[in-house]
Amino acid sequence: MSDSHLTETVSARSSNASASHVPPGPLPTWSPGSWRTKKAHQLPVYSDEIRLSEMLDRLRKLPPLVTPWEIRDLKRQLAEAAHGKRFVLQGGDCAERFEDCTSERITDRLKILLQMSLVLIVGMKTRVVRIGRFAGQYAKPRSSDVETRGDRTLPSYRGDIINDVAFTSEAREPNPERMLEAYSHSAITLNLVRSLAENGFADLHHPEYWNLNFVQHAPLAAEYRRIVESIGDAVSFMETVSDAPIESLERAAFYSSHEALLLPYEEALTRFGPHQDGAYNLATHFPWVGARTNDLDGAHLEYARGIRNPIGVKVGPWLSPQELVRIAEFLDPEREPGRLTVIHRLGADRIGDLLPGMIEAVRATGRTVLWSCDPMHGNTEVTGSGIKTRRFENILSELEQAFEIHHAEDSHLGGVHFELTGEDVTECTGGARGLEDADLTHAYRSHVDPRLNYEQALEMAFLIVRKKRTLAARG
Repeated sequence: MSDSHLTETVSARSSNASASHVPPGPLPTWSPGSWRTKKAHQLPVYSDEIRLSEMLDRLRKLPPLVTPWEIRDLKRQLAEAAHGKRFVLQGGDCAERFEDCTSERITDRLKILLQMSLVLIVGMKTRVVRIGRFAGQYAKPRSSDVETRGDRTLPSYRGDIINDVAFTSEAREPNPERMLEAYSHSAITLNLVRSLAENGFADLHHPEYWNLNFVQHAPLAAEYRRIVESIGDAVSFMETVSDAPIESLERAAFYSSHEALLLPYEEALTRFGPHQDGAYNLATHFPWVGARTNDLDGAHLEYARGIRNPIGVKVGPWLSPQELVRIAEFLDPEREPGRLTVIHRLGADRIGDLLPGMIEAVRATGRTVLWSCDPMHGNTEVTGSGIKTRRFENILSELEQAFEIHHAEDSHLGGVHFELTGEDVTECTGGARGLEDADLTHAYRSHVDPRLNYEQALEMAFLIVRKKRTLAARG
């Protein structure tokens, strides 16, 4: 297939209702580039195809960002989570920006994930797998190929790996050199993440120093503080009985993840593992396929089916249970433990009607997948003044309903997926401080989707613990 087909763009898909059935018989031979034989949604058009080819050639020669053994270790942990032995906390920015690749921003992001995970570990009494939406989350699908402001229409901003957010013709032109910038920023981020994780960057010994000012506004303040106190007691006890600092007991591992959206970039960083045990996407530990690109006859699932990484697939309210089963069969024909994570993003007002059928359909096949809830994307709305936001109470409602439904269906919700930040932004309303629409303009920094701020994210961890304890008490 020619390079012009490689960069063919298609209008954003708004429905998966007509997704094709997997053809009977053996599937065609897979290769890292076999996705080019399929229709590709959400890809940009690069005007300079020669420059594009040059950039992809350079990427193919660069070292991998992650290793096959890290990927295999994560897959093992995800298999345990699918059986209730671990819980997955996946979170981070909706779309990373190159300008945010600073030690402060990276550290803040890890700090909130670590603190949330400690609340979950102590409160739920289970091990937590920490997966960050970082070191590669530079591309975002868009509902429209173009953006109009006044009488001017330009290509939509699709993430820093493709173009720039500035509303000018030059900035919005897809630039293949940005893929090299994304690679470099991902490498820098992973380097700092590994260094911080290995050496213990957050003071676990004094959780009372965490930013818990929001607790005074929360109706569950006393319960929150008891959990924080129990974290401190647990850390002290573990160090006493082991005669070793907490950092040496178990490394606070963080795994990277991003949506495998810009397929030329993903292909360039796909390599065959040692002993030829298959191809790995070595740009990230855990790639996922988004709800806008998960059609069975499309390029993104074709790419995902052949790599050895654990794969996440986002499923929205337009996907039928039967189509979900076919996707599972397509991505995981060998039923490999830890291979497939189903991340449902259905919306607080629809999850009760849709999720039970999905669970029943997958269970009827005898297949075990890891179920995770993304309560963010199905609850996005626009205020009267035109600001995109999400309401804390709706996010929480979908999450609590997900726990209830899985419990009622004798299933297991093994993870959560949040768009969040360690910063004090005002992008989502609600939470203990009671942010309102009028507060959104105070510190709204996202250029794509609204994120939970530090306090809202940490509060969400406390509320997950509360919900799990309630379900456990009911038996």
